[in-house]
Amino acid sequence: IAGYAQHGHGNEALRMFEQMEQMGLQPDRATYITVLKACASMVALEQGKWVHAQIKKKGFDADAFVQSTLVDMYSKCGGIEDAQQVFNGMCQRDVVSWTVMIAGYAQ
Repeated sequence: IAGYAQHGHGNEALRMFEQMEQMGLQPDRATYITVLKACASMVALEQGKWVHAQIKKKGFDADAFVQSTLVDMYSKCGGIEDAQQVFNGMCQRDVVSWTVMIAGYAQ
């Protein structure tokens, strides 16, 4: 998944992610972060929202790294309101999360 995402093949990364889930394999934090980055690179807001729903379902929505990546994905996909909502819901904001949110507004 990371290989496809890092080389500009976001659709393939998402396809592999779906196959992984269909096989019953459980994604981890790194998987979700990679898939969110693929969505951001493709400006695929609807797919990003679907991944966000999966993240919530699996309980990764409280992870600070995942949250910062969600803010980044929403910002890059034109969903600044969604980005702000994730940011507002963060229990702890660090330099990374603040920077990602500021960069989102700067885009």
